Amino acid sequence: MDVEEYVRHHLAAGEEEDTIIHNLVGRILEIKHSKPAYTNAFARAVVEEVKNTQGLSGDFFVFEPAQVRMGEFGVGSRGKGDFFAHREIARIIGKTRASVGVDEMDDAGAIKAGSEYIVCTVDGMHSRLSDYPYLAGFHVTRATLRDLYVMGAAPVMLFSDIHVADDGDVAKIFDYTAGITTVGEMMDVPLVTGSTLRIGGDMVLGNRLTGCVGAVGVARHLTARKSTQPGDVLLMTEGAGGGTIATAAIYSGFPDVVEETINLNFLVTCEALIKNPVFDQIHAMTDVTNGGLRGDIFEMAETARCRMVVREEDTLPLVNPRVRKMLEALEIDYLGVSLDALLIVAPESSADEIARVIRSIGVNCREIGNVEKGEPASVLVTDGKEHDFQPRFRESAYTPVKKVVDTEAADFEEMKKGVLRASQAAIAKKERVLARLREKGRSA
Repeated sequence: MDVEEYVRHHLAAGEEEDTIIHNLVGRILEIKHSKPAYTNAFARAVVEEVKNTQGLSGDFFVFEPAQVRMGEFGVGSRGKGDFFAHREIARIIGKTRASVGVDEMDDAGAIKAGSEYIVCTVDGMHSRLSDYPYLAGFHVTRATLRDLYVMGAAPVMLFSDIHVADDGDVAKIFDYTAGITTVGEMMDVPLVTGSTLRIGGDMVLGNRLTGCVGAVGVARHLTARKSTQPGDVLLMTEGAGGGTIATAAIYSGFPDVVEETINLNFLVTCEALIKNPVFDQIHAMTDVTNGGLRGDIFEMAETARCRMVVREEDTLPLVNPRVRKMLEALEIDYLGVSLDALLIVAPESSADEIARVIRSIGVNCREIGNVEKGEPASVLVTDGKEHDFQPRFRESAYTPVKKVVDTEAADFEEMKKGVLRASQAAIAKKERVLARLREKGRSA
């Protein structure tokens, strides 16, 4: 519970301060086992602080609201709304000197350094794994290393950020870190630095855990999405999922399936490819995560400006059997959920050798499609017929709660107007502050 937000909401509604304090004390005591006198004083202090922020104006204190909520727009849900928001983030950042920048929608960025590239990425832990810190740490670390590897980089170090709400047990920090370092030690990538904080400081009650893990690596041959070319073929490895599949299993009554997600197949596969001469023939790689194949193929087609065709009959055998059985039982579309499979784009002449290297380490792999000239499009071929392969508004609903949330419909085009207005306002603010800083610099 966010006590600051609670007070802001009720003050804005015109409620009396004494009523707000009385009700807030009751809400706090539902969560915290604190003394009434302390809780009363705390509630009064929150009201005082919130009142002191009222009426602030100017660039540093207010922002242009989109009037669109994060969940309502699907931000973080790996669908149309999420992709749209991320393209607006890229627009705010603008063009930079990066060799691979955020505007290209890869999961890692790269900067040229001499004859090599420094590659950096960061991933947030799965929000529903808060009560399972070890799984959260393990899967987010594997995810961030995946993002380095698919850019063609060999990882050299990890960093982490951990936030636990005020009432969370300190042991969550340790369990989370153990999950991170399990992957790090297995792949010989050290965790070198990080940050540990409380979510919202004193203002957020509860025991929620959140955080991220980032990684830095070095590459000599980049395999960014923009390198995809017409005539290439698509290869995919078997996937058993990561944080998303673990979450689906836990919250849908299939806890035994979590064991299938505890593997390093993806990372070991990439490591083997990078060390093999055939790696230089690979044009692009990505992990099947962002809204599943539906999301990743769509994003790759947009970035590379190509037509990408996927054959469904070749993708289904690449879903881990136990995971596939669970997804079928829960009626979850496997094409729209994160499978953590490796997707490789390469010339047809190199496909057999790439597949041979992958299979030599015990990982299943097969060709699932091809790249064609034409307007950017993602196409799914099922039973010989082509179907539109656009991402949905959100990724496949993979828990009971998400199935309920998925029933909420809103006018996407109308929401986009508010989001565009807000992003444009952020760009204008950035330019105003930059102008002031440059002026200060000239007069210093």
